[in-house]
Amino acid sequence: MAILNRRARHEYHILETYDAGMILTGPEVKSIRNGQANLAEAHCIIKNERLLLIGCHISPYKPAALNNADPTRSRQLLLHKKELQKLIGKLKEKGLTLVPLKLYFNERSFAKLEIGLCRGKKMHDKRADVKERDIKRDLQRQYKV
Repeated sequence: MAILNRRARHEYHILETYDAGMILTGPEVKSIRNGQANLAEAHCIIKNERLLLIGCHISPYKPAALNNADPTRSRQLLLHKKELQKLIGKLKEKGLTLVPLKLYFNERSFAKLEIGLCRGKKMHDKRADVKERDIKRDLQRQYKV
């Protein structure tokens, strides 16, 4: 099961993607497995050479009521040092930001977050994407009949 940030693909041009590990507590992992997470308002920042996920809401896991952490706490993301240094250099460019795209579990059952190095879209870019999507949908319908 993957938790997607659909709004990110509408709001941003995605230039590069990275897969980052996450430092989570046990109840947070179980809650994510149940699909109880939301990436809509989340973003990533680099603070003291650490990559942090801010604003991701992971709902409390009911059976572990005593051990639940704050649902919107900042969580540290794990990247290789070279990847992190590369990101720090690229974020110095004007207009680039880090946006979480997808939260999923890999084949070894580790929670991973796909983050994208993104540039914001202008309003006309968004309209063009919607128009292109509508044209593709219409063509699919014509070929289906």
